[in-house]
This record gives sequence, C-alpha cells and structure tokens, in this order.
Amino acid sequence: MAFICEAGDTRPDTLPGALHTLRATPQTIHWGYFDPAKAPVMKVRSGDLIQAEAITHHAGDAPDLLMDEAVWKIFRETPEADRNPGVHIMTGPIYIEDAKPGDILEVRYLRMTPRCNFGSNLAANWGHLYKEFDEKERVTIYELDPNSNQASALYAYDFPGKYLVPGTITNCPVCDRQPALNGVRVPVRPHLGTAGVAPDASGRVSTIPPGLHGGNIDNWRIGAGAVMYYPVQVDGALFSIGDPHVSQGDGEISGTAIEASLNVLFQVVLRKDFTFPSPLLETPNFWIVHGFDEDLDQAMKNASLDMLTLLSEHQGLSRNDAYSLMSVAADFAVTQVVDGRQGVHVRIPRTIFPRKGAVIDPG
Repeated sequence: MAFICEAGDTRPDTLPGALHTLRATPQTIHWGYFDPAKAPVMKVRSGDLIQAEAITHHAGDAPDLLMDEAVWKIFRETPEADRNPGVHIMTGPIYIEDAKPGDILEVRYLRMTPRCNFGSNLAANWGHLYKEFDEKERVTIYELDPNSNQASALYAYDFPGKYLVPGTITNCPVCDRQPALNGVRVPVRPHLGTAGVAPDASGRVSTIPPGLHGGNIDNWRIGAGAVMYYPVQVDGALFSIGDPHVSQGDGEISGTAIEASLNVLFQVVLRKDFTFPSPLLETPNFWIVHGFDEDLDQAMKNASLDMLTLLSEHQGLSRNDAYSLMSVAADFAVTQVVDGRQGVHVRIPRTIFPRKGAVIDPG
C-alpha cells in the first residue's frame, strides 16, 4: 500500500490548479447539516485552490462586532426552520471532479485569516460543567490583537434563559456587561471546528457530532499548515467548511471555542493511491488519528485501532511492533466532550520513522 508521506518528505507534488473564490451567501451556505442530495455550489478539479469564507453561527453574540452586512444577510435570509438538525453554518458543498467513494480527499489548509478582530465564547447548556454552574449560560467576547497574535476578554454577560436557537441575536448593546479575565491573554490559533465531505446517508446529517466523514472534529490543529485526509463517501465528495474558531483548548469544556469567522485558503487533491478508515490529520511534525463514539472509552479504542492501521499498513510495521510503539511514543488526548459523539485523538511524531528504503537498526 502506498505511503501517505515519509519522514522528511512532503506529500506528493501537485501543481496548483485554478484559484476559485467562494463567498458565504444565503445561496452558498447550508445551516446545520451535511446532505449528499445538496446541490454543489462550485465544481473544481484536483489541485485547484479555493479561497472561501467560513461564518460563525455565534456572530449574533455581539452583532455590533461580529457581523457585517454580508453576515447579516445570511442570518436574515436563512429561516430558523431551515437551521437543522445541527447548528453550524457550512459553506459549500464543493464538488471535486472524478471523486468516488473509496477515494481520499486531501485538503491542504494554507491560510486562515480572521474576518474581524473579535470572537465569542459561550459557556453553553451543552457544556461539560453546565449543572455545576447552576445551569447558567455566559458569553465572553474576546478581542484579537493581530500584532501579538493573542486574544483578550473584552467583556462578558449572562445569557438570559437558554441558548437554543442557532444564530441567536443577542441584544448585547444593552446587556449587563461585566469585566472578565483581566490581564489574561490567549494565543490565537485559527482553525476549522467543522469541515468534511457528505456522508453516505439518506437526508440531512447533523453537523454537531463528528464522524468518519469529518464534521465537527474540533481539533485546534486543523489550521494553516495542516493537511486533512477525508474518506470520500459519495460521488464528487461534496466538501464543506464551517464552525470557524480562533482559539480552543483540547476538550472544549464549556461547549464552544472562541468562535469567529475566518477567510480560508485551501487546496483539494484527490488521492486514489491509498485508503484510510477515518479523518486523518498531518501537521509538519505529527500524524494525528481521530476516534469518535458516544462513549469516551470506545472513542479511545477507535483511535487506537486506526493508529494501528496507520503504522502497520502505511509504515510497514507489524501489529506487535506498532502496539509497542504507540505505548512509548504516541500521545492520546481528549479532543472534545461536548458534541454528543465524543472525540479522542492520538498523535505520533513523523520524524521517528526512517525514510522509505532506510534500514531500521534494532540496536
């Protein structure tokens, strides 16, 4: 089986193709779902570049700071009844020519730039400690400093009632604003919380849980410089992006990250030379495998088994050797615990492997 890439090497060369621009409008977004029956808004070829807009569904938490006229138009013209069964605003889908089930869609994320210098974090009713905070929801608005690449809390307020409607517009100009996190500065690391291909399913599939198609993985490492490999499930792949973040910790414990709209440049490459069972992340230094399940222990096991696949089928190790290596060199972590289907990721350094054809000295 072909290697995905080798230590010290880049992935297979693909010359950049055409550059496409995909703006987020009421006609080019789908709110809260993936659907293989959804008509594509753009058709591209393998190697093409796409400059696309990803809009946060939390822009209404501070509309004066997070919403420009184009964002307002999406919120005004997308009926609440059409924002289901999930919550995220997805830009797409994009049809990739010749993509077939069983292929891999390689997405090279090249640049992610905040649309505006503000974002929102909601301590939500789906957060892990909601009951410990007496079922109170709180919004914290952050300001981004592009010079230092850091974020600091601008103010916070208690959300009245329960945050249930995707795209809620808060009357923040007259809310009870409170100081928050005085002097604390958070590193800004823009990334996509949700992106993926259309699942092979009938009807709408919620954007909330992650799955083998990608979806709401919520791994902050899916940013500029990263490469994701998504297993294609339907003709054309039908790839969409959404749920943009500018910072998040592993676990996403309160229910959200710093949610902020992003402009995203990426390249799509169709791969027919290998397969992989789940969304695979490649960063400059690591391979990262994801596992999902409603039960965190099972998510851990799923990630473990897929890492075994990576090491045995793509790096040529025996399963026994791969199992040993995972225990001494791989790091497991909880990706998120707030999306219904929980996530675990395991990363292993790329640099520990010899180049293809090198001999491993057993010592």
